[in-house]
Amino acid sequence: MTRAQPGSGRGTVLVTSRSFGSGDQDVQAELEKAGLCVARGPVDHDLTALEEPLESAVAWIAGTGPVTADHLAAGRRLRVVARYGVGVDAVDLDAARSRHIVVTNTPGANSSSVADHALALLLAVLRGVPAGDRQVRAGDWAVRRSHELGRLTVGIVGFGRIGQEVGRRLTGFGTRLLVHDPYIDRTIIERAGAAELGLAEMAERCDLLTLHAPGGTTLVDRPWLESARRGMIVVNTARADLVDESAAADALRTGILGGYAGDTLRSEGGGAGSPLLAPDLADRVVITPHLGGQTVEAVDRMGSMAVADVLAVLAGREPAHHVV
Repeated sequence: MTRAQPGSGRGTVLVTSRSFGSGDQDVQAELEKAGLCVARGPVDHDLTALEEPLESAVAWIAGTGPVTADHLAAGRRLRVVARYGVGVDAVDLDAARSRHIVVTNTPGANSSSVADHALALLLAVLRGVPAGDRQVRAGDWAVRRSHELGRLTVGIVGFGRIGQEVGRRLTGFGTRLLVHDPYIDRTIIERAGAAELGLAEMAERCDLLTLHAPGGTTLVDRPWLESARRGMIVVNTARADLVDESAAADALRTGILGGYAGDTLRSEGGGAGSPLLAPDLADRVVITPHLGGQTVEAVDRMGSMAVADVLAVLAGREPAHHVV
């Protein structure tokens, strides 16, 4: 962790995002140009390690780790928490509000990047790309036939920025699109060339399902899978808790699911604890290490948005992406 000298400049900005400043733009220099010091902290937001840097921080560019009431209490000079990403479910918003700490996020910054990755995972599983690569390396040139994406029906659960970007990409394949999102106006779905459908009905009608909903509720659970069209492929680039991983693993073994791809797991960062990582499922499962938003372009957009909001709050202006 980089330590800043207490009392230097206009204050310290604590950064706990692992990718902040790793793109093409020197966003840290923008903070330093404004007279601010930058201190790096652990990405898991370990409170013991953060107590000292939080004590002098006037702003916190926070990663995906928890931002609790205890963290905020330690930040006695803290004026803004700029969540480096869109989700603020890990931030205690009530505690921030009670301490008059502004919370911002970076909506839309990584939408295109995550949409690209969702499509990459979908195609990788549909066409058996990773499994085929392993076969050839083992001297096995046996062919497994699949289907053209344009001949299939894809269900999109969650039709916000990322879901809509995925829909635009799939339209180019000629894919039939079904959308489930009770919070999106129907005209948005219709303009995207998709049909609105309930989640239960999607189980029966979709060949592939891609998840882009906020976390907090398990949508792909055992009862839902039991009614699913046989051979369905599920892609999850959203939140791990959207899927019952044990039920999904069982569905893969019985053939209810034909494949699964994810950019997140419930055991993320904790090793091979997920049932979806079982060796016997390796030919039907593709998992990546939460890299959907990790493009140079997305990193630059998130960094620029977070820095602009930090500078706005510290200058007494309204930030562009105010959450609370």
